[in-house]
Amino acid sequence: MTADTAGRTLPEPLTARPVPRPGRWVSGAVVAVLAAMVVHALVTNPNFRWDTVWLYLRDVNVVRGVGWTLVLTFGSMAIAVVLAVLLAVMRRSDNPVMRWVSWTYIWFFRGTPIYTQLVFWGLISVLYPRLSLGVPFGPEFFVFDTRDVITAFWAALIGLALNEAAYLAEIVRAGLGSVDPGQSEAARALGMKESKILRRIVLPQAMRVIVPPTGNETISMLKTTSLVVAVPFTLELTYATSAIGTRTFQPIPLLIVAALWYLLITSVLMVGQHYLERYYGRGFDGGTSAGRGRGRGRGPAGRRGGRLGRQEAIRSAGTTHDDPFAEVTP
Repeated sequence: MTADTAGRTLPEPLTARPVPRPGRWVSGAVVAVLAAMVVHALVTNPNFRWDTVWLYLRDVNVVRGVGWTLVLTFGSMAIAVVLAVLLAVMRRSDNPVMRWVSWTYIWFFRGTPIYTQLVFWGLISVLYPRLSLGVPFGPEFFVFDTRDVITAFWAALIGLALNEAAYLAEIVRAGLGSVDPGQSEAARALGMKESKILRRIVLPQAMRVIVPPTGNETISMLKTTSLVVAVPFTLELTYATSAIGTRTFQPIPLLIVAALWYLLITSVLMVGQHYLERYYGRGFDGGTSAGRGRGRGRGPAGRRGGRLGRQEAIRSAGTTHDDPFAEVTP
């Protein structure tokens, strides 16, 4: 027993020891040994030709292929997102014609391989040598040469976008369905139009569900661009590195070059996805995002941080007054 400065008797302080966790040390040692074996196998094997990898990692044709890959990825995803929202809304429409049009589109593009679709887009100028605008079975007002309108780049971009829209439409539909229908009913009761309800009420909340799989689809699209050689479009990353590897008779180092670039771009996309998920998940993650840095973890401090985070999220939404009793207090 001890005594404080006021002479009161205090109990002896407890001597706490951390709980031994030998499994962590064992698993860490096993992972470290395996990682060292992988690094040794990669570094000491001369067949990988790391000097060639470093040389062509900054090659102008490879860097240009990275640029075209990014253009195809983000361009096709932008078109696909717009089409997906439209298809998802049509799928939820009361109009049976709109529902069936959306269902048929999704059924067709999800049911056929993307490679086959890209081959057809590459042969579009053979199937339809010229395009025209006019009255069906009647006069034509404008006539275009298909080769001039749909080049290899546009055929690749359109083919990727139309295929991706079918998958994204189901993701968007699931996100819209995750929002409580009572919120739409309350918005209608306030006199809001359907378009405004979708834009201001439903879509912002559905983004919490839509963003994670859309991030996965974006990363998948990055690698799917390697299939545009079926069009054929020969400026993207995989074809550029394969062409150099074939010309220099060193395919392995050039495959590593392509893999390293894909890993780098994917890592950047994953970081962006993390921040988007954290932004749209405000108010749904127990305050760990909005209240990050204050009261993290379990216990009273963590619960207090969670409450503060939720309050900040509600306040930032702009749907409440600073003083909720201002309108009713005389």
